[in-house]
Amino acid sequence: MSNIAFTIMGYDIRWYSLCILGGIIVALFFFMREGRRFNYPKEFLFNLAFWVIIFGIIGARLYYCAFEFDTYKDNLLDIFKIWEGGLAIHGGIIAGFITMVVYTKRYQVSTVKMMDITAVPLLIAQAIGRWGNFFNKEAFGSATTYLHLKELHIPEKIIDGMKIGNVYYHPTFFYESLYCLIGFIILLILRRFRYIKTGQITSLYLMYYSVGRFFIEKLRTDSLMLGGFKTAQIISIVLFVIGLLGFMITSRKGRFEDLYNEEQNGPIRF
Repeated sequence: MSNIAFTIMGYDIRWYSLCILGGIIVALFFFMREGRRFNYPKEFLFNLAFWVIIFGIIGARLYYCAFEFDTYKDNLLDIFKIWEGGLAIHGGIIAGFITMVVYTKRYQVSTVKMMDITAVPLLIAQAIGRWGNFFNKEAFGSATTYLHLKELHIPEKIIDGMKIGNVYYHPTFFYESLYCLIGFIILLILRRFRYIKTGQITSLYLMYYSVGRFFIEKLRTDSLMLGGFKTAQIISIVLFVIGLLGFMITSRKGRFEDLYNEEQNGPIRF
């Protein structure tokens, strides 16, 4: 199976790039729709999303390359070849968060509220983007058997794609993609609850994704490492604790205090 979708004027367009782009487009749709529900200007939302996406991708790439520097130290220009794979979601989350803080503070908009609006679309972007790993034959797990994968009711196409060098591997990209899709649906429903508070959607995202990523990472064989430990598992623990503390703090507020579904008050100077 080729990782090239098609060729235009001699340039190969890879499935990896299309999956990332597809995830961004779908996430942007849900982000804009939810933002408009709270009367945020379209220009503000689009510009915020633009910069968060740009710096998020840069952060995801730099994070990955920092932990795989031995691979790039002899040819630093390869760092720019993101279409070949090598984006770390945790790096993207960190860079995207910093960008969002700077941008929302500039326009005096609640950073936490905007994080809540972003958290749900982020999950669907992750679910779609993970398929880029499938076409690049990366982010797979430990060796297994064809029979075991069939017992897990994994589609035949995916099983065939995970046969590398006559060995079958766990499609951890598929596990995470499905997990993120389920999380997207759950949070999509939960954020409509009347008494959900500002900050709790973000907290639930951090806890939900971190739990899944921690256990899925145990199966992966290409993890980024730090001192003998898998970096993604370390960050997952940290983010889970942050999410748990955030949820506990917001839960102590009054029943009708700081509700997520309250309408945006006042115009934004944009």
